[in-house]
Amino acid sequence: MAFKLEVRPEAIKTLFELDRPIAKRIFDKLAWLSKNIEDLTPLPLSGSLAGRYKLYIGAYRAVYSIDHDSKIVKVHNVGHRKNVYD
Repeated sequence: MAFKLEVRPEAIKTLFELDRPIAKRIFDKLAWLSKNIEDLTPLPLSGSLAGRYKLYIGAYRAVYSIDHDSKIVKVHNVGHRKNVYD
């Protein structure tokens, strides 16, 4: 069963600032994630981002969390791998 995809305003702002093909690639990967989340092993983050996970999308990363009870994947941030964790 697919999870609902919830994208935070900060991540939406970043997507609008990116070139359209890159933003589409990221959004498509996020949609794929929400449909396949139950079959995946999430890559956990540590430190101040503990409890969140990362998704590789080429040179970009998405930082997200999972609410299994509500069946929601919440995307907190999207950005280039150099600065997405700042």
